[in-house]
Order: sequence, then C-alpha cells, then structure tokens
Amino acid sequence: MRYLLIFLLLSGAASAAEWRLRQGDVPLTRTEVSALEGRVLTFYDDGQSRYSAGGAYSYTYSAENGGGTAFGTFEVVEDGSICTAFRNGFNRCDLFVHSKGRLVLITEKGERYPVRPEAGK
Repeated sequence: MRYLLIFLLLSGAASAAEWRLRQGDVPLTRTEVSALEGRVLTFYDDGQSRYSAGGAYSYTYSAENGGGTAFGTFEVVEDGSICTAFRNGFNRCDLFVHSKGRLVLITEKGERYPVRPEAGK
C-alpha cells in the first residue's frame, strides 16, 4: 500500500510538469510553499485548505457545497507544486502562483481558484 501511494504521488508529479500559466503568473518558490504549512487558506467559495506540519492535509467544503471535510497527505515536489493523496483514493497536484496581487491555486486541469486575503494583510 505504501509503495502504491508513493507511485501515485510520483506519477501525479510527473503529469503536473506542464502548468497552464497565464501572463504574469509567478509560481511560488519552495520556501514560499513551505510557508503555507500550518495556515488555513480560504477560497472565495468559502472552502478551506489546511496544509499541516508533517504532511497532513484537509479540505473543508463550504456549506453551500455540502460541507464535510476530505482528508489526506501532501508533499511538495521538485517543481514546487503540491501533490495530495486523499484517503478516498483520489490524487491531485496543484500549483500556487502569485497573479495580479493574489495567491491563486491552479489544478492539473488548469482550473484557477484565488485565495482570499487573510484579514489584516
């Protein structure tokens, strides 16, 4: 099982190498990605991602999207993207970029989700 998880993460990382960036997108450095640990990132649909120290991950859906929380683990890979293995067997890699003054999550499919600014920042 452990080797399957490693394989899935590595295969996801390989497929995530070509990101659909827009003009002005600046991918976060590995240091900036590491600084996301321990923070709760809230998106404009009120969903929340938490990248915890030690590699634990959770995403809490907004009440409008049914609520509930998906759990998994994450790993920062070579290109600075974050690959997540969810407990339900779903795996995905995402890339965070700075874009026009915002922090934006880009999925492997090219979907873009801006992060709400934290209060006071």
